[in-house]
Order: sequence, then C-alpha cells, then structure tokens
Amino acid sequence: MTQSVDCLIVGGGPAGLTAAVYVARFRLSVVVIDAGDSRAAQIPCTRNQACFPEGISGRDLLDRMRQHAIRSGARLERGVVTGLTIDGDAFAVAASGGARVARAVLLATGLSNRRPPMSDDVHAAALAAGRLRYCPVCDGFEVSDQNVAVIGTGEHGVKEALFLRSYTDRVTMISPGATHDLTAAQVKRLDEASVVVLDGPVREIALEGEGLGFVCGVGRRSFEAVYPAMGSVVHSRLAAAVGAGLTDDGCIKVDAHQRTSITGLYAAGDVVIGLDQISHAMGEAGVAATTIRNDLSARRPQIR
Repeated sequence: MTQSVDCLIVGGGPAGLTAAVYVARFRLSVVVIDAGDSRAAQIPCTRNQACFPEGISGRDLLDRMRQHAIRSGARLERGVVTGLTIDGDAFAVAASGGARVARAVLLATGLSNRRPPMSDDVHAAALAAGRLRYCPVCDGFEVSDQNVAVIGTGEHGVKEALFLRSYTDRVTMISPGATHDLTAAQVKRLDEASVVVLDGPVREIALEGEGLGFVCGVGRRSFEAVYPAMGSVVHSRLAAAVGAGLTDDGCIKVDAHQRTSITGLYAAGDVVIGLDQISHAMGEAGVAATTIRNDLSARRPQIR
C-alpha cells in the first residue's frame, strides 16, 4: 500500500534536516529520505558554524540535527529516491524503501565536488588531516600563512586562488590537465597577486610529511593544503524529471520563497546555489519549510 505524507524531503544534510524540524513543528507529517552521502559528513571540523566556537565535526553536527528532527516528530529513512512524478495535485515518489505520495516535496539533494585523481583511502585521509580542503570560505582562515595549492584553471580556478591569496602569500595554481586554459588578463591578475601558475597534469597524490604531495608538470611538489577548484556535479535530476527550471549550471531555479517552477516542489541548499555554507543552507530550509506550510494550508487547510 502506498503511504501518503504531507511533505517528503529528499536529502538528509543540513538543509533537509533543518526543514524537517520546521515542517514537523508545523504539525505536518514529514519523511526525510537520505542516501547517507551528505558532503557535511566529510568535514573533519568546522569552526565557522554558529554556537560551536571550539568547532564540531560534520558527522557530529548531522547526528545532533537528526536527533532534533526525530524529537520534533519527523521520520528519517535511509534510502534513495529513484523517481519523482506529478500525480494530480501531489507527487508520486519512488524510493528504495517503498512508494510514497506527497502533497509537497523539498529537494535538498546538494551537489558533489569533482575530485582530483586519488584513491578513496587517500582522499579520506587527506580530508581528515586538513591537507585537502574544498571550501576556502569555510576554512581559508585555517590555512593562514601556509603553502597552498589550488588545482584548477579558468575563471573558477583564478577566483579561488585570488581568494586564498588574502590568507597567505604562498599560493600556487596548478592545472588539472596538461596546460592551463587562461586568458592573458587572467594570467596578469594572478601575476600581480604573486600567484605561481604551473601546468599539470596532477597525478600520484599522496600524504607525505606535513603536507599533500603530487607530481605535476614541473615534477613533484608538496603543499600544506590543497584546494581542488574543479567544479561540481549538481544533483538536480529529480527536478529535471518533472520539468522544473534549471540554471545553466544545473542548479534548481527557485523564487524568493524556495518554490520551483512546479507547484508543490521546493528546493534548498547547494542544489539551488553552490555557496557551500551550512548556515546558508539552513536559512533556505527555514524559508522553504514555512512556505510549504503556508502553501499547503492555502490549498487545503488542515484543521486539527
């Protein structure tokens, strides 16, 4: 038998779990289906999350948020949503744990960073050691005065290298491929900021001593911190399946209240805009959840 729910949330990261707390406290039934691959779980320690001045790991933060959602009345399920279709004024949701019908769906599916060529074991160890980092907005402060590498090219790589230059005077940008795809103007900006530019490709990445080392176009180099700036894969497949509008980058288009172009479908977090900030994702989730409550009430008031 297909189960019905007021709101189904896809994704159990900071956005999805925050929304779950709100929706449950609005006295609506809510189920969170989580594949268990939130990028937040990879954070060894964040020190810019409010209320945690000593820092907190991503796993511990997610554990606290799950407990909060459950105490508020949300139901959390581990699984994968494999399909989403419009069913009248609701949605039919196909998932590994069984089918659902939901009056509203919130997509908090996030994105995945493109990684340099390295094994899963080395990747995990480098993250845990703080030698591999993905968000200079979050932790640029942590690499102050360190020898830092940015693996990237084009405008995205240039912006990341220049951003990190405000924390340290030792920044090197290395192409993930054989050569950089940089304009003369970009090269000039990097040169004026004293950012060293090297050709790739990057290979044979390994933890060594007090840094992360690899072979590039000029031989083997080692850095205290390495930031991949290689873009990301946005998890907007479910939105596309029902015809929701997407940006050129594949993010889900929403209005100021987190509504997509499809009635009853909402989105929050990095699947909307890749800001990579937990606080921003949580803020969007609060807006989305409140909008869901108000929209559902307008469509069919719930009298308890």
